Amino acid sequence: MSAPEPTTPVHASTLAPTHTSAFEQLLAEGAAVPTDGWDFSWFDGRATEARPSWGYARAMGERLARVSAALDVHTGGGEVLNTAPKLPPLTVATEGWPPNVAKATALLHPRGAAVVAVPDDAPLPFAADAFDLVVSRHPVSAHWTEIARVLRPGGTYFAQHVGPASAYELVEHFLGPQPDERRSGRHPDRERAGAEAAGLEIVDLRAERLRMEFYDIAAVVHFLRKVIWMVPGFTVDAYRPQLRSLHERIEAEGPFVAHSSRHLFEARKPSG
Repeated sequence: MSAPEPTTPVHASTLAPTHTSAFEQLLAEGAAVPTDGWDFSWFDGRATEARPSWGYARAMGERLARVSAALDVHTGGGEVLNTAPKLPPLTVATEGWPPNVAKATALLHPRGAAVVAVPDDAPLPFAADAFDLVVSRHPVSAHWTEIARVLRPGGTYFAQHVGPASAYELVEHFLGPQPDERRSGRHPDRERAGAEAAGLEIVDLRAERLRMEFYDIAAVVHFLRKVIWMVPGFTVDAYRPQLRSLHERIEAEGPFVAHSSRHLFEARKPSG
C-alpha cells in the first residue's frame, strides 16, 4: 500500500456544520443502496440469514439440465436462474418490476434466455402445455391455475417459497402485533390445497425456519426497502422512531435476531 497523499489541514470549525450522528449516517447509508435485483452481497458483514438445508439453487440447476423448455416466474434480476450451469434450449423468465426486467435481460440474454415483463398478478402470456418445468425462488404469490395451464402433462413445478410469519420479529417491531390471518398467510398447507385444486400432484413439501441477524440499522433500512412487502410503504422518515429504538437496542444488546420461513415446493401435472 502506498503512502497517503499530503492533505490540506481542515479546522474542526469547518467540519462542525456537516457532522451527523452515527444513527443518521447509518440511516443515510441504508437508504442510498440500490434495491434492484436479488443480489444480497451488500449485506455481507452487516446481516446474515441461514440457508435452507435442501439447497434450492443447486437442485433447480439439476432439474433445468434435464428438460427442453423451462419458465422462471418472478425471476427478480435473474440472479438465481443464472446460477444454473446449463439452461434448456427454451428458457423464459418473467418479472414485474421494470428495473429488475432490465437487469435480468442484461444478465440472461447472453445465455439465450428470454425475459418477459409480466405484472406479478397477471396471467402468464404463454400457450398451454408450453413448459416441462416451471421454477421460482420466492414468488410474490403462486398462481396455481396458470402454473398448471402452462405445464406440459408430466411437467413439474419446483420452487422455494417464503412461508408464514417470515421475519415477523422485525415486521412487528415496526407495525405492532399482526392478526393471525396475516401471520398465517403463505402457509404451506394453504398452498398445498391451492395446488391440488388446480390439478397438480404434490411430490415434495418441506418447511424450515431459519435464523436471521441484523448487525446495524443500515442493514434493516436496506432490507425493508428491498423486500417491500414486509413493511408496506416503508420509508426512513415514516418509521424514524422505530428505527431509532431498534438502533439503540442493537447498540446495547448486539445483533437483532429474527427468523425467516421457507418451504420447498415440488408438484407435478398428471400425465393423463
